[in-house]
Amino acid sequence: MKRSVAFALVATATSMVVALSTASAGAAGLTVLAPSTAPPDSPSQSADRLVEAEPAFLQASVKDQFQRRNAISGKGGLNYVSYTRTYAGLPVYGGDFVVVTNSTGGVLSTSVAQTETLTVGTTPKVEAQKAAEIAKAEITDAAEVSTPKLSVMAQGSGRLAYEVVVSGTNNGRESKMHVFVDALTGAVVEKSDEVMAGQGTGYYNGPVTIGTTSGTTSSMTDPVRTGVRCGGQNGSAYTGPDDTWGNGSGTDLETACVDALHAAGKEWDMLSAWLGRSGFNGTGGGFPARVGLSDVNAYWNGSYTNFGRSQDSQRQATPIDVVAHEYGHAIFQTTPGGSTGSNEKGGLNESTGDIFGALTEYYANEPAQYDPPDFSVGEEVNLVGSGPIRYMHKPSQISGHPDCYSASVPNLEVHAGAGVQNHWFYLLAQGTNPTDGQPVSPTCNGSTLTGLGIQKAGQIFMGALLRKTSTWTHSLVRKASLEAAIQLFPGSCTEFNATKAAWTAVSVPAAANEPTGCSTGPDFSLTLNPTSASVQPGQQATTTVSTQTTSGTAQSVTFSASGLPSGATAAFTPPSVTSGASSTLAITVPAGTASGTYNVIVTGDGTSVDRTATFTLSVGGSGTCAGRQHTYTGTLSSGASVYQPSTAGFQTTTSGTHSACLDGPNGTDFDLYLQKRNSLGTWSTVASGTSANPDESFTYNGTAGFYRYRVYAYSGSGSYTLGYNAP
Repeated sequence: MKRSVAFALVATATSMVVALSTASAGAAGLTVLAPSTAPPDSPSQSADRLVEAEPAFLQASVKDQFQRRNAISGKGGLNYVSYTRTYAGLPVYGGDFVVVTNSTGGVLSTSVAQTETLTVGTTPKVEAQKAAEIAKAEITDAAEVSTPKLSVMAQGSGRLAYEVVVSGTNNGRESKMHVFVDALTGAVVEKSDEVMAGQGTGYYNGPVTIGTTSGTTSSMTDPVRTGVRCGGQNGSAYTGPDDTWGNGSGTDLETACVDALHAAGKEWDMLSAWLGRSGFNGTGGGFPARVGLSDVNAYWNGSYTNFGRSQDSQRQATPIDVVAHEYGHAIFQTTPGGSTGSNEKGGLNESTGDIFGALTEYYANEPAQYDPPDFSVGEEVNLVGSGPIRYMHKPSQISGHPDCYSASVPNLEVHAGAGVQNHWFYLLAQGTNPTDGQPVSPTCNGSTLTGLGIQKAGQIFMGALLRKTSTWTHSLVRKASLEAAIQLFPGSCTEFNATKAAWTAVSVPAAANEPTGCSTGPDFSLTLNPTSASVQPGQQATTTVSTQTTSGTAQSVTFSASGLPSGATAAFTPPSVTSGASSTLAITVPAGTASGTYNVIVTGDGTSVDRTATFTLSVGGSGTCAGRQHTYTGTLSSGASVYQPSTAGFQTTTSGTHSACLDGPNGTDFDLYLQKRNSLGTWSTVASGTSANPDESFTYNGTAGFYRYRVYAYSGSGSYTLGYNAP
């Protein structure tokens, strides 16, 4: 049975859910599909098609549905499409995953959190109110407790749990604690605080230019970096009669905002110039900053950064690395997988802040009298007279902060738990014996490493973050960073080898299915345009097969196709090329070919390596949509869908063949799904078409039961005709 995959894109700025689905076609009357008439798949379309096929690594059950959350572009033309999962309608914590594609939509790799198929029951034994009371006790002074949300945790075959958010203060500091309470036993399974508190302070960058808004009055609101502003504890930006701000004093809050806006601006620009990220949230948006917190602290609370003061009240907590650290938490939160989760993930979150602090200092490159680049955290702050709060080159200079990974690291206090990833990043960027004045960094295995430089190290780390899942561990970061190194720097093994050596040097164990090696020999890529087509029996479909040399020298590539319908033929013109050139594939489908969808595997046989790509060929029935037993017409705008004959569907009392045909408006991409209701009342897709064209047709042999059709306007708007026959 093919399960329902309901795609949704969550717009970050508005939290508005826009329904999406995979593309399909069934082209009644289409003779030839010329390559120029169908553009290549977008990264999202390619990822959607992969998910719709439900490969084994997704661990999908019959009760699973997937929702596309976001699609973000990154360095090197890579795209990261993230998905969440529900099980029997309940959100699955740990069921999320990321699909990575290249710029033309080719799928490169996936990052999947879940390791087993879920089979858990969904009836709780603990009442929701009881779960709220249990969660409330997890902080010292709870001001607000959310309504418990029944969820499934992807632990083994699944754990039914309530997620409760408890807001207030915990031991005197702001807290927004996410608590998971076992819905069968009442035990607290996991908790994490959304308020990520730092420990450093500072105040001075000298005379700088910052982004502000001026007019009748001036405001400390950045006119270019959307969402970035600075003010006091009420959340409003500071305003004034002129555009001159601060007096350089460590106790002046306008001065603190000058430092905060300067640092935020440098980090924003670094993200764009070095890492290929648009804004703090990846889609061109930022977050405000507040100063004047009456605490020896700084933190990110999930929607803004907040900066306090030094213990002697002489300096504000706004040097470059502290500000960039707190905004680093915003980046961690807005990459796939979010920020809540295990204690180990909290340590990796803290390390992420430190890494972005170092990256921003190096990008700003200030002279020695201000805040010069280094790998110490909060070094401009004499918090309690003991210097920096963390050292990335040798974390153990702070008591309780390990240099090397061990089984105890996941259970450490999160700031101490930052040490291992910090040490890895330092070794990746600087090596063991830097030549730029930075300190020597000993390894856990006695090895000697040469660094890549902080810019390349940052690109690899950002590439790993964009593969993050909700269950994030040191080993999973290792795997993600190795994949990033290969994909960001094709044709070179230097980056991969350095990344792997740095992880080994801090004793982080390998993850399952991580890349084990890298090759710089001759290689090529193979892509199709379009990747799918729909024809009637007796017709022909064509696609362009493109190759590109990705490393080494060009090589001869000979083409072949498999998985064709019985009697169909595939002809390549020319039959072989030198990598970098293209060929045209023509598939001729004979009369009498059975209706259905065929996955045609196109193989490029190179001199040193083979590459494959999949072409989805849909063969339609012989009738027209208007000639079916049941006919429905309607109009849809792009992104909308409708169920026919209704959401309740229709009932068949005998087994037999369902046949359906959809005529969509020319120039659009309309999809058609046949869904069946199971004994739990859940609808699952049992048949569909998967081609990027306006028309669709298919047949399905099914048992008695309730069925319905879903017509979806994937792109484009207009009128459609649906015709179907039922047993």
